[in-house]
Amino acid sequence: MKKLIALLLASVMMIVAAGCGGGGEQAKDSGKSGGGDKKITMGFSQIGAESEWRTANTESIKKAAEEAGINLQFSDAQQKQENQIKAIRSFIAQGVDIIAFVPIVETGWDTVLKEAKDAKIPVVVVDRDVKLADDSLYVAKIGTDSVKEGNNVFKWIDEYMAKEKKTPRDGGSQYNVVVLEGTVGSSVAIRRQEGFKDAMAKSPNAGKYNILASQTGEFTRQKGQEVMESFLKSYGPKIDILFAHNDDMALGAIQAIEKAGLKPGKDITIISIDGVKGMFQAMIEGKANCTVECNPLQGKLLMETAKKILAGEKVDKLVYVDEGVFPADVAEKTLPERKY
Repeated sequence: MKKLIALLLASVMMIVAAGCGGGGEQAKDSGKSGGGDKKITMGFSQIGAESEWRTANTESIKKAAEEAGINLQFSDAQQKQENQIKAIRSFIAQGVDIIAFVPIVETGWDTVLKEAKDAKIPVVVVDRDVKLADDSLYVAKIGTDSVKEGNNVFKWIDEYMAKEKKTPRDGGSQYNVVVLEGTVGSSVAIRRQEGFKDAMAKSPNAGKYNILASQTGEFTRQKGQEVMESFLKSYGPKIDILFAHNDDMALGAIQAIEKAGLKPGKDITIISIDGVKGMFQAMIEGKANCTVECNPLQGKLLMETAKKILAGEKVDKLVYVDEGVFPADVAEKTLPERKY
């Protein structure tokens, strides 16, 4: 009898143990098979907040992450590459699912991106470009085509100067251009300048243009104003055209031009890149002539791309957002539609 009771008790214990163990394994397997339901964590390093455009870019990414249900670990590099490298290493240490970053400059990323690859964390480059010995260190680059933006700037200038029958202010045979460049070493500054010069060289009117001066304004309004003041002191009566690598520098330059007693948009033709509301307002007021769009609303595309990568889907190496060209004559109609 005692043996029978002991045998029954042992059987009950085995059934209970099997029940608990089975439930545990099922929960674990459920966790694995439900990987699609696991909240994705993205480490994202932004370069800073140097302009209206950058603020819109950051807001787009934060909003899109929230809407996509992605946990965003956000880091502001404050315009320092060393801060970005530190942030990326922190993301690797945290074991995030994916890393995305806007590179301040083109070079100097090989080592830290190799560390991310070794940790099996995919990397997405956003907005700007990187120059690497091994392009497999990042999965995709999303953002804008900076060379095309530079092309569009010159093409618009060339058509505008002919259409308006503009003549050089110094009475010479060439239009004198001054350029406010972006951050030194940044891919966007390099490629916008490259695109502008390439389009100029290919134009049948190439001989009509002369780049009088070109200097960085660091993508900020204050620096744009300072450098334009310097240009005006050195070349005042000669300047026909200002090309600014972003709208904020152009808006700063407008202040310098007015301070010098000249009429921006009339005495000096002004074109820049970004397409922010402030530039549209300047065009409405007759103080600027054109802005070439650089679309900062890249958040949704970034989150969609991140999800595809983590799901094992193939994505294009380069994915560009749509952009347009907006001259002054469409500014008033277009401004209410602008989202940044």
